[in-house]
This record gives sequence, structure tokens and C-alpha cells, in this order.
Amino acid sequence: MKRSLVFLAPLLVLPLAARAQLTTPMEKTASRTIDAGDLRAHIGFLSSDLLEGRGPGTRGDALAQQYIATQFQLLGLRPVLPDGSYLQPFELVGMTGHPETLSFVSASGRTQLQYHDDFIAYSGVQTPEARLQDSELVFVGYGIQAPEYGWDDFKGVDLRGKTLLILNNDPEDDPALFGGKARLWYGRWDYKYDQAAKEGAAGAIIIHTTQSAGYPWQVVQTSWSGEQLELPASGEVPRLQVKGWTTEEATRRVLRLTGADLDTLRAAAQKRDFQPVELGVKVSTRFANQVRRRPTANVLGLLPGSDPRLSREVVLYTAHHDHLGMKADAKPGEDAIYNGAVDNASGVAAMLDVAKAFAALPKAPPRSILFAAVAAEEQGLLGSQYLAEHLPVHPGRVAANINIDGLNIHGRTRDVTVIGLGKSSLDKPLTALVQAQGRMVRADQLPDRGFFYRSDQFNFAKLGIPAAYFSSGMDFIGRPPGWGKERRERWEAQHYHQPSDELGPDWDFSGAVEDVRLFFLLGANVARTQELPRWNKGDEFEAPRLRALEALKSEGAR
Repeated sequence: MKRSLVFLAPLLVLPLAARAQLTTPMEKTASRTIDAGDLRAHIGFLSSDLLEGRGPGTRGDALAQQYIATQFQLLGLRPVLPDGSYLQPFELVGMTGHPETLSFVSASGRTQLQYHDDFIAYSGVQTPEARLQDSELVFVGYGIQAPEYGWDDFKGVDLRGKTLLILNNDPEDDPALFGGKARLWYGRWDYKYDQAAKEGAAGAIIIHTTQSAGYPWQVVQTSWSGEQLELPASGEVPRLQVKGWTTEEATRRVLRLTGADLDTLRAAAQKRDFQPVELGVKVSTRFANQVRRRPTANVLGLLPGSDPRLSREVVLYTAHHDHLGMKADAKPGEDAIYNGAVDNASGVAAMLDVAKAFAALPKAPPRSILFAAVAAEEQGLLGSQYLAEHLPVHPGRVAANINIDGLNIHGRTRDVTVIGLGKSSLDKPLTALVQAQGRMVRADQLPDRGFFYRSDQFNFAKLGIPAAYFSSGMDFIGRPPGWGKERRERWEAQHYHQPSDELGPDWDFSGAVEDVRLFFLLGANVARTQELPRWNKGDEFEAPRLRALEALKSEGAR
């Protein structure tokens, strides 16, 4: 689950008349099959110690896949893959290894950063060794090339073989640039590593701050240590030798070797005329890298639509079934299992109950419904990336993606959080459905965290598929103001990506049930509405959607 738990503010109120055609009596009846007992039972199994944290490619991962496939079969969903299986297998490449130190040398001295406390780094190549040898360190600001904003942090400088020092997030001083405080993909770590590789760099180091990342250093330590998984490398795609993060304090120590000041560099990077800064520092490291291949799979199930024409199109539900596996360096007696109950056994449970509600309809909706429990989300949205590259239908035939990543476990709320509000026409039916529940839509008040780009819907949005990503809000019924914010921030600090993310007897599913019914009703609405959802004019994903639809027309397929 790649989102923070934040305080949100109200937005959008629609008149009662807009609710009239939102749902059918059959859909309302089917929605009542969604209940707390089912959610708790699914979460209980998927997050049990038996599954050992559902690390990709492990025994627990295979057990989770089989459980979900069996549930799909019980619900009457059909396989969609050529071999008649519910499993869409693919291979992951796992790399284990990290440098104990990063060495920085300048004319005035030398300093070494220590792994874990000062930096986290791992191999960017799928080979037995990764290395940097006297690689020049160059500060490249935010490492962004964005022609539509007239922005280029590289300015044509030859960066081949060099190591790039990069600020996290994106420039935010000018509200007319990069969405102002909102973080676009340009602010994401994966974008920065990709751009550095395209420039021919040998290494890339992102400077971490809690404010710029949206999470503390502890999350970097947990998420980027141990085995790192990727899809198999393509020889056509350039790769870095080393990918890394440094703390702000450690970065300042490195910069003191040349007298450079991080605050001054950061200020310069806010402007279009920024030029890369050669720091006069050389970086070296070398470490062994254990490489192994392991199998995993997405789990796909289809409810065929009832309309001869519209059934060729699908509403795609996604939820990732993986988590972090076992803690490699656990001490004797320490809890070593990352159970991932909220993240994301709860999302899979929600998707299974949504599937149950669709199966309860006396007649399938006009459009087909495709359910996908995707793998390896925690390792960089890899399962959804593979699915996006191997969709069983043309992207232009996917009406919408509804992604579920974590449920509310604290009770009913008066509000619903919509991440990416204002991006697509899905806002209208979603807002009306929320109000039909007696609640209100609230927009993300920390858009600088880039939550829309941190879960599986992002890979489908890049194909142009309109996506909805939402969860409960923060205004809890029967609780004092601020209670929800405090409770969720505490959960994030104490349990997010920790072994303590476990199913508890005190979990209150009343709010989750309302949310899951909302997931179902939104998909049902899309599945029977003639007009396809669309991105709002000028949205960053509008162009690929138009290209996908045009491709269908040119093929005479619509």
C-alpha cells in the first residue's frame, strides 16, 4: 500500500436528482451480500502466519494465489487465459546484495557512508556484481525532463558513467509548474532512476527527507533492503549499476568535501535555468549480487457481460496479493513475519466480496467484469506492470480500473477519500454514490505525496485507462475531531510495512463494509453506462486513452 494516511477536506456536493439513475434495485440487493464476516475470514487466511508474509515467489505467495483462484472458481468466474487457468504466471528476477559502504573522495578528503544508517543501495543490474569505480558525482537537481513544462535538468550535459545526486519530489515553488504542490510522476523515485539510466549514468542516489518522500527513513530501510525483485531485463533498456538513497544528514557530510551547500543547491534546482553541478567528488563501491529467478503469478477471473456488444469491454478491478515476506535479520523470539493484513490482504478480501456481489446479480451487467489479484506490488508495481503489458483485452476496451489497496479498520466515517479527484469523469458517479450513502467526498490534502502514482492503478492509467482509487476518510462517526487523523498516523508510524500489521479482534469493519459496497456500486454503474469513462481534458493520461480508442477504430474493432 503506497499511500499515507492523511487529514482531508470536503469537496463536491451533487443535487439529489443526480442520484436517481445511479443504481438498480438488483444492485442494491446484491450489495448487501458484502459483509464483515466475509472480509474478516478472507483477511484471516491471507494474513495468517501460514502464508509467511506472501513474499513474491515464495510458498506463501503460491498459497495466496491458489486461495484466490479457488474463490474465483467458487464464485463462478471464468478463466481468461489461453490455457484455461486462473493464474497468469510470470518470472521475477531477485537480486540480493548491498555495499557495506559508499566511498566518496575529493581533493580535500574522503568520507564513507555506512549502509542502513546513512544510505540504502542495491544493484541496478541483474548480474553477479555491481560496481562504481571513481564515478564522478553530479548534482542534477530533480532529474526531470518535461518538455511540456519547458523543463530540462540535464541540459545536454554528458552524464555517461557518472553518478547522479537527485532531489526527491519535484519543484514546487511555482504553482504553474508540475501541479504546484501536487506531485506528478516526475517526482517519483522510479521515474528518477529511469531517467538517470537513459542518460547513461552508472549510479543514481536520491536524497531522502520525510517531507519530500512522504514517509520516514525507516520505510526506505524496510522496503529497499533484502532481496529486490524486478521483471527480467530487456537488453534494449539501459540500466544503472547502483540505485541508492541517502539521508539528508549523510548527504551534507558528502557535500562538505567540496564546500558545497545542500540548501543552496536545492534553491538553484527550483528554476528552469538550473545547470547540473559537477561536485568534484568521485564515488566508488563494489559488491557481490546474488541473482535468482523465481515464479509468481497474477490471478485473473472474468464475469462475462450480458450485452453482445458491450461485453467485449471490461471493468477491471485490481488488488495486490503480495506483501514483504519474512524479516531476514529477525532476532530469536522476534516476530519475523510481515503479515500484511491491512496491506493488502484487506484489499484482496474486498475484491473477493465485490466479486461475490456481482455473482449474486440475477443477470450479469452489460460489460464484463475482470478481477485481477496482482503480484509484487510492494517491489514496484511489478504484477500490474506485467498485466498492463499482457492484458487479455485491448486497453481501449478496458472501461475503467478500480484499484483497492487497504481498508479502513476503525469504523464508519462521514467521508470518503478520493485520490486523484478531478482527473476523470469517474468523479461524477463516485461522488453521487458517496452521497447516496449519506457521506461526502474529500480530496487528498497532501497532493505532494503523489499517492495516485504509488499503487497499481498507475500502470493502467499510463495505458490511458481511467482509474478510480479511493478509501475511507477521516471524520469518524462517534469520535472527536482529529481522532481519525491521529489513529491513522499512529497506524502508519507503528504498523505500516511492519510485522505488526496483523488482523486484530478490535478491528471495526463497519466502515469497510460501506466502502466495499461503494467499490461494487461504482463498478456496476460503469458496467451498464453506455458512455465510456474518460480522462478530463488536458489530463496527463488523456493522450494515451485517445490513442488507444483511435487504434480500435482504425482496426474496425468497435
